[in-house]
Amino acid sequence: MQKITLEEKFQLIEGYWSPKIVGELNGQYIKLAKFKGKFVWHAHEHEDEFFQVIKGSIVIHFRDRRVCIDEGECLIVPKGIEHKPEAADEAYVLLFEPKTTAHTGSSENKLTVPVEKQDWI
Repeated sequence: MQKITLEEKFQLIEGYWSPKIVGELNGQYIKLAKFKGKFVWHAHEHEDEFFQVIKGSIVIHFRDRRVCIDEGECLIVPKGIEHKPEAADEAYVLLFEPKTTAHTGSSENKLTVPVEKQDWI
């Protein structure tokens, strides 16, 4: 049991859209990622996804609308809902996901980072 200083952990992250694991809670990973630019359309068939913006702001696009999430705000994307995150400027994001959650759901592309390659920091 050691405290986690989010700012220190974010400074260890190089690049965007590559989540890093900082903890485990009840079968879920707590992950940190830096977002910038556009991600890819994807859905998680069996898992909900929690996004908490620590610094900056992001937009989550859905097929019928978009939701802006600013610093200090969060959003839960229900399982099976197709979405595409985007950040105009660098944003720091905390995620809660079941340990088995695939980074880009059932779609694989150049941004996909398999769970086994999402390092602990």
